[in-house]
Amino acid sequence: MPQLTGITTLTATLELVTGLHIGAGDTEMHIGGVDNTVVKHPLTQAPYIPGSSLKGKMRSLLEWRSGAVQEAPLDKAALEAARGPVRDEVKRILQLFGIGGGEFKDAAALAAELGPTRLAFWDCSLSPAWEQAVRDNNQMLTEVKSENRINRISGEAKDPRNTERVPAGACFDFRLSLRRLAGDDERLLDTVLQGLKLIEFDSLGGSGSRGYGKVRFTGLCIDGQDKQAHFDAVQAFPAPAPAP
Repeated sequence: MPQLTGITTLTATLELVTGLHIGAGDTEMHIGGVDNTVVKHPLTQAPYIPGSSLKGKMRSLLEWRSGAVQEAPLDKAALEAARGPVRDEVKRILQLFGIGGGEFKDAAALAAELGPTRLAFWDCSLSPAWEQAVRDNNQMLTEVKSENRINRISGEAKDPRNTERVPAGACFDFRLSLRRLAGDDERLLDTVLQGLKLIEFDSLGGSGSRGYGKVRFTGLCIDGQDKQAHFDAVQAFPAPAPAP
């Protein structure tokens, strides 16, 4: 296996452009309460963004962009079926996010080609300054949005529901780590930045098609150095080929 040569750390402020709902998976009925609550820290009750939500969204968007997306996450079979530039992109996705350990069984060449998972996502806590400002103003850290379904013929509002969201303007501390192995493709970091840009274009959490979960990354640093200008210039999609 190749040698671990370093760990690159990306940090940024993740700012909500619109309200965000990442569900807590409630199993109890709350009469007169909120139907869909957001995930919160069990001790402070402050909302946070699970690293798994960021990882899953970024991987899904990169897999769609690769053109090799399938019902399940990309795997050994998808890599073997891909050709040309698509294979290169599938390989980078699998290096960044990993595959099931069972797929390496009796596949030493594959294990050597992919190596261990490179990316590690951290849960994103509320930025202390933003949280303190809200608490100092005796405001709430979340909001409740009321929604309903409209009968297309009668215009009657039906099935009301209350959804808890973290409000627009909330700021979270974002962080991820990228392991660097000897011989790694330099484009792995580029793929990570493109994945973050895809999240900005799309959404996090639930109900993205209804305007929830629009975010932006600001103050992005790589190993402590300001790289926001570089990130702003990142192209999430390859430039189209020039016309003949």
